Amino acid sequence: MKIYSLFIIMTLTLGLRAQAQGKPVYLDESRPIEERIDDALRRMTLDEKLAVVHAQSKFSSAGVKRLGLPDVWTDDGPHGVRPDVLWDEWEQAGQTNDSCVAFPALTCLATSWNPQLARAYGESLGEEALYRNKNVMLAPGVNINRTPLNGRNFEYMGEDPWLASRIVVPYVQGLQSKGVAACVKHYALNNDEEYRHQVNVIVSDRALREIYLPAFEAAVREGGTWAIMGAYNLYNDQHNCHNEILLNRILKQEWGFDGVVVSDWGGTHNTMEAVLNGLDMEFGSWTNGLTWGASNAYDSYYLALPYRQLITEGKLTTKELDEKVRRVLRLMFRTTMNRQRPYGALCSEAHYEVARKVAQEGIVLLKNDKLKANGNLPLLPIASDSRILVVGENAIKMMTVGGGSSSLKAQHEVLPLDGLCGRFAHVDYARGYVGDTVQSYNGVTVGRSLYDLRTPEALRAEAVEKARQADVVVVVGGLNKADYQDCEGHDRRDYAMPYGQNELVRAILAVNPRVVFVNISGNAIQLPWVNEVPAIVQAWFLGSESGHAIADVLSGDVNPSGKLPCSWYARLEDCGAHATGSYPGTWREGKQIIDEEYKDDIFVGYRWLDRQRLKPLFAFGHGLSYTSFAVTQAVADKSEMTSAETIAFTVSVKNTGEKAGATTVQLYVSDRKSSLPRPVKELKAFRKVFLQPGEQKDVVLTLDQRSLSFYDDRTQQWTAEAGDFEALIGFAADDIVKKVKFRLK
Repeated sequence: MKIYSLFIIMTLTLGLRAQAQGKPVYLDESRPIEERIDDALRRMTLDEKLAVVHAQSKFSSAGVKRLGLPDVWTDDGPHGVRPDVLWDEWEQAGQTNDSCVAFPALTCLATSWNPQLARAYGESLGEEALYRNKNVMLAPGVNINRTPLNGRNFEYMGEDPWLASRIVVPYVQGLQSKGVAACVKHYALNNDEEYRHQVNVIVSDRALREIYLPAFEAAVREGGTWAIMGAYNLYNDQHNCHNEILLNRILKQEWGFDGVVVSDWGGTHNTMEAVLNGLDMEFGSWTNGLTWGASNAYDSYYLALPYRQLITEGKLTTKELDEKVRRVLRLMFRTTMNRQRPYGALCSEAHYEVARKVAQEGIVLLKNDKLKANGNLPLLPIASDSRILVVGENAIKMMTVGGGSSSLKAQHEVLPLDGLCGRFAHVDYARGYVGDTVQSYNGVTVGRSLYDLRTPEALRAEAVEKARQADVVVVVGGLNKADYQDCEGHDRRDYAMPYGQNELVRAILAVNPRVVFVNISGNAIQLPWVNEVPAIVQAWFLGSESGHAIADVLSGDVNPSGKLPCSWYARLEDCGAHATGSYPGTWREGKQIIDEEYKDDIFVGYRWLDRQRLKPLFAFGHGLSYTSFAVTQAVADKSEMTSAETIAFTVSVKNTGEKAGATTVQLYVSDRKSSLPRPVKELKAFRKVFLQPGEQKDVVLTLDQRSLSFYDDRTQQWTAEAGDFEALIGFAADDIVKKVKFRLK
C-alpha cells in the first residue's frame, strides 16, 4: 500500500511539475527519456498502442496524432536513401527531390579496412536521410559471406566477424549522430537468398556465436544501434522475425538491447509468436505483409486487429504490447521527437567526396605483373599518353540501379568509360559482349541505352580488331545486378564469368597481352585466365563516383590500398559450404522447409582454407599497391598476460618503395593447444597506416581476453584457456611476416 501511495505521489509530482513548465512530461526534452516514455504510455489508448507497432504504409508506421507524436518513416538502404514510392504501392512516387548520392556497396566499405571512413560514410548517409525526413535507415547489413554465390553479399561486410564488427560500429555511430536510427540487418544467419523464406538453418552454438553473431553484438553493445531487422529465414524451426532464442534470450536479455526489433517486409508469420518472441514493429506490403492484399491491409497485419482480438478475448494481456510501445516511443524520442537533431543535406559536395574516397580505398589491386611487352614494368599505373581501348558492357552500365531493395535513384553516376575518358586523352571503346539490357528498375531508368543486336562473334571481332592498335586494353566486366547475379532474392547459379567474357578476354590476349581486367561485382568469381592477364583490379559496386575512382586508381593518381574482406576461391569446391555439400540444403519431406546444416561450422572462408591446406586464388586481406611495405619489427609489451590484462604489440611498418601509399597491418591469433578444435588463425586486430616513401611508423595492436577466447558450447560460455599463443602479423592471411609468441596465465 505504501509503495502504491508513493507511486501516486510521484505521478502527481511529475504531472504538477510538467504543468508548471507548461507542457506534458513526454514533450519535455529536458526530462530523462524513460520518464517521457512512461508519461506518453499512460496517455495512450489501446488502439493508439496497437497502431504504432505495425506499418500504415509501405515504409511508415503511425505516430499518435492526438498526442503530437509524429509518424516514423523508414527507408532502404545501406548505400543511399531509396527513392520514395507511393503510399501503398511499390511504384515510384514520381518526385523530383528524392535523388541521392549513391555510396559504394558495403563490401567495398569493408575492403577499405578503415573504421574512420566507415564513420564518415554513416554520417553522410544520415545527413541525406535527415534531409528526406527518414527516421530509420534499414542499414547496414552484416551477414557473413559464407558462399560467394549469395546474391546479396554485396550488401554485407565480408566473411570475417572481426572485420565486420570494426566497420559496423562506426557506421552505426556516424548514422545515429545525425538523429537517424540504424536498423542493422538481417538478424541472423541470412547467408543465402534462394528460398530465403523457407531455409531453416541448423548451426552449432559455437559457430553461431563465433562467426554469425559477433558483428550484430558489436552493433548493439558498442555501436548502440537503435533498431535491428529480423531475417526471413528460420533458426531452430522458428522464423527469425519472431525467434525466442535470437530475439528474447540473446538480443534483449543477454546483450541488453533497448531498441526496436523490426520485421523484414513480410517476415512475420504468426501473431502469438510475434507477440511473445520479441518482435516490436511489423512491416510489409500487403495483408499478410508480402503477397496478397485487401482494402484494410495494414489493419489485418499480425500485430494489428488479430493482436487486438487476442487481447479483448483475454488470451493475451497488454503486458507485451506495453513493452513494444515503450521501445517504439524510445525510438521516437531518439529520432522524430529529438529537436536537437542537426540539419540534413542532400547531394552535397562533401557527400560526393566521401563516396569517392570510399571507392578509392575500396578498390583492390589483385595482380600487377611485370610485362616484357611493357618494358618489363608493371602494366599499372597507365601512362597518361597511352592509347587505351576500353572493352565491356560494365563500362557503360549503371550499377546504382537494380539489385533489389538497395536500388537507388542517384543524382548522377559517373560510368567507368566516362571516368577514363575524362582522365586520359586517347580512349576508344568496344562493347565486347551484351549481358543485361534492362532499361529501368522500379521506375528508375539506366540513362543510356544498352540495346545491341550484334552477335557475340561480331562484338568480339570488333574488340579484337581495336585491341591490336591499343597500348593498353582495359576490360571492364564481371557481374551486374540482374537476377541470379548480385541481386536480392536469388543466389548466383554458378561461379563462372557470365556472358562469354572468358572467350572475349582470351581473344583479346591473343592479339595484345597488355590487358587490365577491371572486375565489377559484389562477389568473388571464377577467373580461368588469371595466369594470362597481367593486371587484375577488383572494383565492386562503387556508387556515384565509380568512373572517377577507377580512373584515379588506374592512372596512379591514387595508390590502391584496398584489402579483400573475403577469400577468393580458385574453385567453388574450395569453399566450405560447398565442399561439405551443405549448401543449399535439403527440402524437408512433406514440408515447405529447407534444412540447411552448416557443416563447415566455424571454418568459414580463410579458416576453412587453412584447415584444408588449400591455396586461394587471392587470400583474405590480400591487396597490392604501387609501392612496397615491410614490417621491420614486431614486439609485445609482455610475454605473459592474465585474463584481466591486455597485451599490446608494437609493429614497425616502413614504406620501402617510391610512392606514397597505405597498407593494412593485420594481426591473427593462433592458439597452440586447445581443448576444442580451433582455426589455424583468426583475425583479431588491424590498423591501416599511410606512409610517404621511406617513412616508417609504429602501430600498436592490442589483444584482450575475448581476443583469445572461443565459445565453449559444452558450458555455453566464452572461454580463454591458459597456454601458449602466437600473434601472426602480416599483410594478408597468406602473407604473414612476423610471429610473436606469448602466454596466457
